[in-house]
Amino acid sequence: MANVSTGPGHATIGAAIRAAAARGEPALVAFMTAGFPERARFTADLARVASVADVVEIGVPFTDPMADGMTIQRASHAALVQGVSLRWILESLAAMAPRPTAPLLLMSYLNPLLAYGLDRLPAAAREAGVAGFIVPDLPYEECEELRAALAAEGVALVQMVTPVTPPERLEMLCREAQGFIYAVTMTGTTGKAVDVPDEVIAYLERVRALAPIPVCAGFGIRGREQVARLRGHVDGVIVGSALVEVLERGDDPVAFLRGLRPSG
Repeated sequence: MANVSTGPGHATIGAAIRAAAARGEPALVAFMTAGFPERARFTADLARVASVADVVEIGVPFTDPMADGMTIQRASHAALVQGVSLRWILESLAAMAPRPTAPLLLMSYLNPLLAYGLDRLPAAAREAGVAGFIVPDLPYEECEELRAALAAEGVALVQMVTPVTPPERLEMLCREAQGFIYAVTMTGTTGKAVDVPDEVIAYLERVRALAPIPVCAGFGIRGREQVARLRGHVDGVIVGSALVEVLERGDDPVAFLRGLRPSG
């Protein structure tokens, strides 16, 4: 498959992560489920999160989020009950003014994208200001149609790797990646706290040595200590379930995200 890793979305995402890394701290990639806890608050919550995060990952609610733990499963279900859909998310982002300066990514399982229509999705994403997609249930070997369609509109398709990805496959995924490498810190689902043992650090260092673009660690990143432990070993950290819980409780996401930075 041809490498189509260039484009505005790819460049924007990488630049935002590198800018944070240049300050001596990992970039913060903040995950929030669209329309949770309240659909009416989505763009207001997004604006607050984006005012602190370097990149924002917006979860598209889905009935069977197999890679996600209980927190994001609960958020996804609650958003679906409120009528949140991919169409509504894209329309809400397109109408948002002012738009966030942080690059936006959509994390979606494949079915909602297929239901929307791969022929219409890339242009709608670009018009909504979406710089990239993460699709956890789409293997690289089956992504060519979506990857090429997104690339035509300058939208990146982020690849995920794990601690058990075979070396040859890891090298290939790093070579073909767009935006950043999503380095999963553990096997299993999101939400569990990770102690970041030495073997995880060694794995992240292997990924970083292979990757021509930034590497961000995700799954189980919940506190400042973990972020500090990862500093110097990755270019960014992805914070998901912990932020979703902050929003669910009605706490301040800005204060939470600022508190994650080792220098914060």
